[in-house]
Amino acid sequence: MIDLKRMRDEPDVVRASQVARGDDPDLVDAALSADTLRRSLLNEFEQLRAEQKAMGKQVAQAQGDEKQELLARTKQLAGEVKARQADAEAAEAELTRLLRSIDNVVEGAPPGGEDDFVVLRTEGTIRDFAAEGFEPRDHLALGEGIAGIDTERGAKVSGARFYYLTGIGARLELAIMNAAMDQAIEAGFTPVMTPTLVRPEIMQGTGFLGAHSDEVYHLKSDDLYLVGTSEVALAGYHHGEIMDLSAGPKRYAGWSACYRREAGSYGKDTRGIIRVHQFHKVEMFSWCAPEDAEAEHQRLLAWEEQMLARCELPYRVIDTAAGDLGSSAARKFDCEAWLPTQNRYLELTSTSNCTTYQARRLNVRERTEEDGRTGTRTIATLNGTLGTTRWIVAILENHQQADGSVRVPEGLRPYLGGLEVIEPVA
Repeated sequence: MIDLKRMRDEPDVVRASQVARGDDPDLVDAALSADTLRRSLLNEFEQLRAEQKAMGKQVAQAQGDEKQELLARTKQLAGEVKARQADAEAAEAELTRLLRSIDNVVEGAPPGGEDDFVVLRTEGTIRDFAAEGFEPRDHLALGEGIAGIDTERGAKVSGARFYYLTGIGARLELAIMNAAMDQAIEAGFTPVMTPTLVRPEIMQGTGFLGAHSDEVYHLKSDDLYLVGTSEVALAGYHHGEIMDLSAGPKRYAGWSACYRREAGSYGKDTRGIIRVHQFHKVEMFSWCAPEDAEAEHQRLLAWEEQMLARCELPYRVIDTAAGDLGSSAARKFDCEAWLPTQNRYLELTSTSNCTTYQARRLNVRERTEEDGRTGTRTIATLNGTLGTTRWIVAILENHQQADGSVRVPEGLRPYLGGLEVIEPVA
């Protein structure tokens, strides 16, 4: 949720963020008006309640007609207090609704929409398949050739955008996931196997029930949501708690199945396993002090790049434009691997600095001490991808050989029993 104090103090900053995102800046003024009304009604309520308490003492001391008059006034006052409390609660609900409709304040992201990202750097060497004398196969042809991907049976059993990973395909996914988890543990993350069904308040708290709620699967009978990322469950892990960050950021690495409806993506990446309804992912999640969030964001990005280097993939790092940010993100960096058969880059990782937006919605704080007085403050959350099923696409295409075999990156060989080359099945 947006920081109400910041909105009061810096309304122009929040309005500018709304404009940068392509959202309505008038929501800021509506929220400020609702805040003014709420505070006014609360003040009236408190005054009436104070008068009600004072009159209770007067009634106890009065007698005769005076007491009857005071009792009548007390009854009237009770009705006014109740009505003003209801008004204040309604104003509070309206303010909360408006605050939840305002996305996180953009911090440093370039202006523009989906195509206005800024390329920060490129890494690795893109292969020249023409110079090597053969036309590269796409990941599905390669995956079927090594008996590792089966989309036909996936569609037969579950419908479009479902698949089976079989044999070496399943082993390759496990290699990616285990390598990612091992790297996270080495970096000090706590491994977590997370739930994939969460309550509405957790999904809402992480910001996934806003403009893109049509992407989320909802089980109406149970009023539970299937997560599209373990970020949701990891954010909810400390819901309503006061955390101890005295030793530094608290970092978790979550491994889970993820589910996305892919609403609005009709006709996009329908071949193979690029854009699917179900996949696995290892997700980094960090809780840290707000002033350390920007540095933590760079650390998460560096860990993502370390994993990409392990898989020997050519990639670029982009700074996502404001209009393409998720509602919770103040800034986001993506790492995109080169996809030779489509002559384009494909997103493999994403890391977002959500500042205090999610923690405020989920009421997660840390204790503070200033001038000898203790208090609490909202902390920051960040997330970043360390490995997903989609990585198989980039690995197969970038490491393929002329005969349809695939060279295993050295960093994954220990997770495949030392296998160096995946041979096609005759």
